[in-house]
Amino acid sequence: MKKYRFSVLVGTAIISTLAFADNEKTNPWFTEGQKLIEQRAMKKPIEKQAKNVILFVADGNGVTSNTAIRVHSGQKEGQKGESYILSYENFPYTGLIKTYNTNAQTADSAGTAAALMTGVKTKQGLINLDEYIDRKDCDATPNHIVKSFAEIFEEKGRDTGIVTTARVTHATPATVYAHSADRNYEAAIPDGCSGQKDIATQLIEWPFGDGLDVVMGGGRQNFLPSHIKDEEGQKGKRGDGVNLIEAWKAKGKDHKYIWNQKGFDAFDTNSNDKLLALFNSSHMEYELDRASDKGGEPSLAEMTEKAIKRLSNNENGYFLMVEAGRVDHAHHAGNAARALEDGWAFHEAIKKADEMTDDEDTLIIVTADHSHTVTFSGYQPLGNPILGLVKKINNDGSPSNELALALDGKPYTTLGYMNGPGSILGH
Repeated sequence: MKKYRFSVLVGTAIISTLAFADNEKTNPWFTEGQKLIEQRAMKKPIEKQAKNVILFVADGNGVTSNTAIRVHSGQKEGQKGESYILSYENFPYTGLIKTYNTNAQTADSAGTAAALMTGVKTKQGLINLDEYIDRKDCDATPNHIVKSFAEIFEEKGRDTGIVTTARVTHATPATVYAHSADRNYEAAIPDGCSGQKDIATQLIEWPFGDGLDVVMGGGRQNFLPSHIKDEEGQKGKRGDGVNLIEAWKAKGKDHKYIWNQKGFDAFDTNSNDKLLALFNSSHMEYELDRASDKGGEPSLAEMTEKAIKRLSNNENGYFLMVEAGRVDHAHHAGNAARALEDGWAFHEAIKKADEMTDDEDTLIIVTADHSHTVTFSGYQPLGNPILGLVKKINNDGSPSNELALALDGKPYTTLGYMNGPGSILGH
């Protein structure tokens, strides 16, 4: 058995490769790996406290989903997808997180996003409450509140913001500002509940600091009464008759509301105006469908850029959560094409944020709140279209034009799902 001997000198990461054969030491895979180790060993941590924090969350984007997005993004750019490096994969530190809820093996976005925002794990379905409360027991909400990171930032005189492609009252973005005994209390609470308000109302009435400064996403329906139609002809969902969009605007001339691309383009990021941008009645469009939206919707990267420009006006710093919420929704639907395209948009948003900020004062964290059931199948050749059918590999290692067949004699795709319409039970 060959023995590999490594000698790493502290601070220089010089690797002795005397035990390797000459063809190994000159192999490009080996030399590139050695170069990367040396670069990482020379990297010095930034020890001072960050002034700004940007938390990027791709909902449902576990390791397998992220791998598929990497391949897809590379293939979009005409590169080898397998060796492509996503914008955040160049970041200096990488780790894994355990996403279980305190009462569930399979986590949901409410409990996991709450853990990200508060540092406290909790039950499925709860928004920024500890685990010692029954779900839906909204009368007990005040006794189980755990403070969010954004609340702490506001109390310190810093600005706060949310960017999401989901409804802004959906589970993940709601953990920035809300406390709720059920993630589904987006526009209403049960009759007789006196312990909390609905999530949309909590966003508008947020009592910390001077309130949220930037909110962009979907979800107009939860801010409008049911007898009112929005700008795109969709009815509101509120049964209490309250128009929360008007309540936002009534706070002052510095509280701006926009609903389309035109308003987005016109918003002045040099001002200290607060922004509520609701681009859809429910969730925003998938990236693949964005161009067909009636009012026009900005991309995740465009929203991220505008949010950073506006929040950067505060010299004390800011906190921003950016969520690619529809990666999760597309996976739920067994729609790999839309999941991967939204994942590519996530990668582009992080690239933009990294370009706009300085590592010396801004901490960027990229994660997912949970994984999904998407999986890779087969032994397809390198470069096989990630959304295509699996092909065979020739004995010389070259790709074959012949499709691989399952035991039922049918071809199959690289990506598949263990539940939903894309699963074997869905056919």
